[in-house]
Amino acid sequence: MAESITRTSAYSGRAPARRLLRAVAVVGSFGLALGALSACGSSQEPPKVNVKVGEAPSYYPDSYADIIKGSKAEGGTLDIYSNTDQSNWDPIFRAFTEKYPWVKKISANNLDSDEVFQRYLSEQATGESPADMLVTNAAQAWGEFNEKNSDKLMKYDSPEKSKLPSFAEPLPNVYAFSMDPVTLSYNSELLGGKPTSLADLAAIIKKDPKKFENKITERAVDGSFGFTVSQAYAAAAPNAWNTLSDVLKYARPEDSSGTQIDKIESGEYLAGFFISAAVAYPAEEDSGGLFKAVYPKDGTPVLPRGIAIASTAPHPNTAKLFLDFLLSQEGQQAVAEGGLTSYRSGVKAGYGVHTYQELVGDVGEQNIIQVKYDALSDDEVNSFVDKWNGLMGE
Repeated sequence: MAESITRTSAYSGRAPARRLLRAVAVVGSFGLALGALSACGSSQEPPKVNVKVGEAPSYYPDSYADIIKGSKAEGGTLDIYSNTDQSNWDPIFRAFTEKYPWVKKISANNLDSDEVFQRYLSEQATGESPADMLVTNAAQAWGEFNEKNSDKLMKYDSPEKSKLPSFAEPLPNVYAFSMDPVTLSYNSELLGGKPTSLADLAAIIKKDPKKFENKITERAVDGSFGFTVSQAYAAAAPNAWNTLSDVLKYARPEDSSGTQIDKIESGEYLAGFFISAAVAYPAEEDSGGLFKAVYPKDGTPVLPRGIAIASTAPHPNTAKLFLDFLLSQEGQQAVAEGGLTSYRSGVKAGYGVHTYQELVGDVGEQNIIQVKYDALSDDEVNSFVDKWNGLMGE
């Protein structure tokens, strides 16, 4: 379990990598993905977040003044149970505390994906929890929590809701923090081709099978992230299992996108798939052309990162301020600045800053696999994992 780290207006540093627990999902819309990651870099400076101190947007109801007043009386504290790295939080916390300067102490721990809920529920069972907000991209965990403990989430309609796309609320009272895609990535000097899909990668492998033995990396399906995006792709993409059968026999699992990228750049692997774009973006920009990442044209899973207010939040008004800020134009700009994929229209892209609209421009809305927060049964989970591992020869 990661230690809780207090954040103030001077936010910096990166949390240690997380071990992800099992979580699963089913998919919503699907289409074919086409194109590569947008070229960003050049001399363009990162867009900066400009905030209006202490002011809610003009379209908020007059009653919102009571939330602001209530927050000022809560001691300037906010506690978040999260599986999100501190580097992603940095610009968000900075911009939020600039906007609402009476908030002096934001504590955001870095837990395993499912542990966000396990810790909160355990604390509730033995007394009370300090958690104001819950944040994780563990799709199965959200689905199960919604089925069994929906009363543990505060009922709250954000005034930003009408400004957001329909997928912004994947579950009642749970909002999308960001919408993060995955990539097909490869070593441009060693692979011997330029794949834009898993089917392309399979065709490259067939030309020289011995070259690729244990040279492909896939995200381990017994981990939260790996299962979610792999199951989404397999359930939605045409001919997915035929393609996977041609690729997985040459693959080895890894537990993190960072490890996959490091080993692709070193040449230990020649290519990998379902690598988080949040990590692939900077790696491609910093590699001098060695590391390449594309959205696979035979299906690009996009995973929402969920955020909700705990029904027992000790600082409910400050939590509402934070949620509304996160969903606002200002907040979504900070989300993008922190390395995740913001999805509100009007967010400015730039060097190191990426948006869902940028992805749609590359591949088309109909060409994206949107992961939903639906729980699968243990039998469904085990059946998928067994089939996947069977193709790997395990």
